[in-house]
Amino acid sequence: MSKLPGTLGALGRLQQVGIGAVVLSALVVGAVGLGVVGTPAVETVENRFTGVSENTTTVETALTVSNPNPVGVSLGGTTIDYAVSMNGVAIADGETQGISLERGNTTQRFTTRMQNGQIPAWWVSHVGNGERTQVAIDATITDSLVGGRSVTIGQNRTIQTDILGAFNSTETRPVDADRPIVSDPVLCINETRGSWDRGGLTEAETPLDVEFDVYNPKPVPYTVTKIGYTTYMNDVRVGTGETESAVVILPSERETVAITTAIDNDKLDDWWVTHLRRNQNTSMYVDFYLVVEGGGEQFRIDLDAIDYETAIETDIFGNKDQYPTGGTAESDGNRTAGGEGEAGGSESGDGTSDRTATASDETQTDDGGSGGTPTDDGGSDGTPTDDGGLLGETL
Repeated sequence: MSKLPGTLGALGRLQQVGIGAVVLSALVVGAVGLGVVGTPAVETVENRFTGVSENTTTVETALTVSNPNPVGVSLGGTTIDYAVSMNGVAIADGETQGISLERGNTTQRFTTRMQNGQIPAWWVSHVGNGERTQVAIDATITDSLVGGRSVTIGQNRTIQTDILGAFNSTETRPVDADRPIVSDPVLCINETRGSWDRGGLTEAETPLDVEFDVYNPKPVPYTVTKIGYTTYMNDVRVGTGETESAVVILPSERETVAITTAIDNDKLDDWWVTHLRRNQNTSMYVDFYLVVEGGGEQFRIDLDAIDYETAIETDIFGNKDQYPTGGTAESDGNRTAGGEGEAGGSESGDGTSDRTATASDETQTDDGGSGGTPTDDGGSDGTPTDDGGLLGETL
């Protein structure tokens, strides 16, 4: 049976199209090789927090990609990979394919969600690293037109805090019992010292060693039988405990009373929500008390004179002034989980503090690209894309 002329014509046209595609591909590859057609490159990467809920934190990433060609291109075989981490703990991670680029610079926007369960792992790394965090941002564009050649941009930023700095003090502070049968002060705290127990640091808890040099100004001895503490971070109770002590302080003598407190790391994802809602600000407060025996009586003394309060401030991406994630209220009051959306909300309270643990901003380094401000407000169609969430497991 002979083939129909129409069928033969169709097959011929298909062969011509196939040959044309091969020739066009070869011409494109050749043009790239000769430098006639330029390959896209990542110019800048910018991240910001855009929302926080009880369980997740939303991060928006803006990648500015340069197109050196005189016309817009659609890159079906081009892949962009990006990742953000804090001391190696994943914060954002995503991939996109098949992008369209206008002439010059085009900003592609991506949204990812971090599980707040990542925060305890980061906290452990931060304390274990001497209260230092390296925020690493890496973005890679791979172009199939040139055999999968990749161009990478890397940015690094170091965040440092000094949470315990103000606790180390040689200031003498009186301790009042506020009892009618005892004249105040009953004791004096001559010195306080605190340090992270990095050797005891685990995924479950962050131990903090605290020492008080206690002076007895009375003519009778006192015995400190117990020391207790409660630790709050933005009114989220992150630690509480009591230890037996049995330290005898003779009249006009000074003794050292010590306790190891601990932060329950499982509570830190709750704290993180309040930290972001206060534009990355935290008021940390440790409430101490002693149980003392003296003069045939046992009584509890709240150590208001040495209750420790300090401010913790971070700026993870170095742009929180430009993209604030909430108010700067001094206390959260009763914390509420709230819904995701703006990473903010009004907070109220009176937990003021003049002791500030600083977060230093080292110079941001850029391993590639020209830097600068993105010149497009939303990729080829201006719409943020969501790659379906990220790295939901705690490291």
